[in-house]
Amino acid sequence: MPATFATFKRLKDKGLAALREGDYTAARPYLIQAAECMIELAEANDDPRHREEQEAYAKELLELARSCDRRVGAPGGGPRARDRAREEENGAQAEDWIVREKPNVRFADIAGLEDVKQEIYLKMIYPYRHPELAEHYGIDVGGGLLLFGPPGTGKTMIAKAVATEVDATMFVISPAQIMSKWVGEAEQNVRKLFEAAKAEPKSVIFMDEIEALVPRRRSSESSVMQRVVPQILQELEGFDRKAMRALMFLGATNEPWSLDPAILRPGRFDSKVYVPLPDAEARFRLFEIYVGKRPLADDVNLAELVEKTAGYSGADIKAVCGRAATRPFLESVAGAEPRKIAMADLLAAIEDVPPSVGAKDHQKFEEWAATNS
Repeated sequence: MPATFATFKRLKDKGLAALREGDYTAARPYLIQAAECMIELAEANDDPRHREEQEAYAKELLELARSCDRRVGAPGGGPRARDRAREEENGAQAEDWIVREKPNVRFADIAGLEDVKQEIYLKMIYPYRHPELAEHYGIDVGGGLLLFGPPGTGKTMIAKAVATEVDATMFVISPAQIMSKWVGEAEQNVRKLFEAAKAEPKSVIFMDEIEALVPRRRSSESSVMQRVVPQILQELEGFDRKAMRALMFLGATNEPWSLDPAILRPGRFDSKVYVPLPDAEARFRLFEIYVGKRPLADDVNLAELVEKTAGYSGADIKAVCGRAATRPFLESVAGAEPRKIAMADLLAAIEDVPPSVGAKDHQKFEEWAATNS
């Protein structure tokens, strides 16, 4: 049976749940199966960037499965082996796993989303650029901001643009890194992350899929998660927002309704910004970006393409343009005379690449935004 994302998610969730409970024997097969599933999905992915991300994630899961082997199968395994592992974990340095970046993406590089950009400028960037005015009017500098919306709408690029606009060091962390590198010490990893960020003059912590790290807590939740969520809340409340060394914490999610409500209260994610599917103007700009440097036939009508891709995300449009380009490319490889990308190629690609966000899902985002933004 072909691999599906739903199957991958089910296996991954079971593996991580067992891992958080310290049941390494049960966690290992789930993690291996999830990795194999992700590898199969990557092989079927036409987008090279997304394929590389999927392959990297599969590698992380396989490494995590191997760590289960070491905990369970090491000589003298069991409680003593776990104690040795904990000693190693407690001594791990943040530099071993925290990734720092200096992005060069600016808001001008992001197609459309003008309302979103303006909201972020007002809430995050202007206070940084005008600290005297911010202090005069009692405006806090830094803080938490949640970017939510359908997948493929540019949330990661927005986070990078924020870091660029304020000339900050960006810390890019995934929930898997927090939870999987040193399982059982996840709350210490959260503390180390924030300490490293606070040591920089200006810093932006960006965490995608944050709902995996701060989910709704239930009585049946693992003891690890019960400790991690309060640790994150404590760090968010510990911002020195009056100082120019204050940091920004940007979280992104495709499932805002899965977040613990506590993270959305004042003093934590003070600002929530909805990143919607691109409108017509943004889709036009996206087509300009993704086909503008490719050889285009005279019959290509961007306005018509915009009309036919209502409901498409930016990632969907990028995939359409890439797929359209493969048609004349493969013909040329087979020996035909090289030709330009025609309107027929783009229309065929639209037929082959349906929108990744369904109408019901889109409506769910709109409703959540209306009640929570």
